[in-house]
Amino acid sequence: MTTESSSKSRPGISTFKGEDRALRAGRLGTGGLLLSVLAATAPLMVVAGVMPTTFAVMGIVGQPLLFVVLGVVLVLFSVGYAEMSRHVHNAGAFYAYISRGLGGTAGASAALVALVAYNALQVGIYGIFGFEVSGLFATYADLSVAWWIPALVAALAVGTLGWLKIDVNARVLGVLLIIEVALVVIFDIAAVSDPAPQGLSLHAFNPDTLTGAGIGTALCFCIAAFTGFEQAPVYAEETSRPHVLVPRVMFLAVSGVAVFFALSSWALTVATGPSAIVGEAQKQSAGLLFGLTEDRLGATFTDVLHFLFVTGMFAALLSFHNVVARYAFAMGREGLLPAAFGRTNSASGAPGTGSLLQTAVSVVVIAVFAIADDKPTGDPTEPVLHLFTWFGNIGSLGVILLMAAASASVVVFFVRRGAAGAQAWRLITSTLAGIALLVIAVYTVKDFDVLVGAGPDSSLSWVLPGIIGLAVLVGLAQGLVMRARRPEAHARIGLGNEAFQLEKAAEETP
Repeated sequence: MTTESSSKSRPGISTFKGEDRALRAGRLGTGGLLLSVLAATAPLMVVAGVMPTTFAVMGIVGQPLLFVVLGVVLVLFSVGYAEMSRHVHNAGAFYAYISRGLGGTAGASAALVALVAYNALQVGIYGIFGFEVSGLFATYADLSVAWWIPALVAALAVGTLGWLKIDVNARVLGVLLIIEVALVVIFDIAAVSDPAPQGLSLHAFNPDTLTGAGIGTALCFCIAAFTGFEQAPVYAEETSRPHVLVPRVMFLAVSGVAVFFALSSWALTVATGPSAIVGEAQKQSAGLLFGLTEDRLGATFTDVLHFLFVTGMFAALLSFHNVVARYAFAMGREGLLPAAFGRTNSASGAPGTGSLLQTAVSVVVIAVFAIADDKPTGDPTEPVLHLFTWFGNIGSLGVILLMAAASASVVVFFVRRGAAGAQAWRLITSTLAGIALLVIAVYTVKDFDVLVGAGPDSSLSWVLPGIIGLAVLVGLAQGLVMRARRPEAHARIGLGNEAFQLEKAAEETP
């Protein structure tokens, strides 16, 4: 695309006039960006929820080793992805990268998949959040509160924070995250200091523990715990030195998450004993961590942990909300959504319309599941648990596919630029990561009934992943229509603020 073709106004195309078409730069440094990204991983939710579920459902003792394996795969992915971030600074990170490598039509498809996937991840957490807050009211205040009430309150609070400056959001996320991580580390130390009768066994890191039919599905469970590290490029426009900060934060995030989760899942096996971890997880489910902390650290610590479990989920809600708002902003700026989404809040510089969209989606979905919860038949907790498991796995599948496509895009991008030789090792790591991610995606679709707790003959096993498939097809159709009817707009897909700067420069040229 030439400068001339991108610098003229054309009918039906946003011309990017005004600073409200760009996110405010310089708002985030390394610390703020790292905390914003890590908050989405919700470490306490993973340790208390994902890890016991994986042990219980899959019966695989070697979960700590799985986190190491996935850490290696995602570091390989990050090598090319981070290098791409030096060349492309766009709030629509995934789809911007994919459009640069695989073309605007693929980019349009990736944009819709990202919007659906991150919305699903964010909205799904409201189910478990409301359920846990309702439990806290019942336990500590002897009040019966329907789960959807705290869920709606949280949605409104998150929406309000989404209108504020991103550095304010980063401080909120940072405080919650640091306390959350500190409590998990205290548990890890307590578990190692007071192990089960089997002692400080490293059996969970033995490759023999990964044999069996459940390994692929276990990878699906565990990779969801990493979701969030890939969000760093979304904030590139809001950092002062994106070419330095974004790659730095990505590597810090993925390596830190891998080590933290590997050690924490190992601590669970130490606290129960490797031979007992599966049975204890099946018996106690999400109560496993809290039972172990009460035995070693007392009731007060466990009570605090319960409250931090909730605040950690709130931090994840806010982090995913920020990402969805920025994807909507990037898509509005480039004609993939109505132009209103491509403007920022004049007071805070935040993508306000995108924030409103995400809040509206959350409120509608919560309302639908609340209505389902009022039906007199069936288990009253099912709508809550379904909201979390269904939407969480839909979102995880979308992110896995986006990472696989981004890996392919990295290879094509540098080959087309004639940089295959100079970037050879990055192309190799991206290829290996892309293959590994595709394998995980295949297992995710194949075993979706297990992931969402449905029967093998349930229509959910194809309807739920079909939502991501539908997003792929609708996005491709939108891209093809844009290429035929608005080729100039199609050529802008993925350029983001670069297109804005080109037009601004052209307008200022006499």
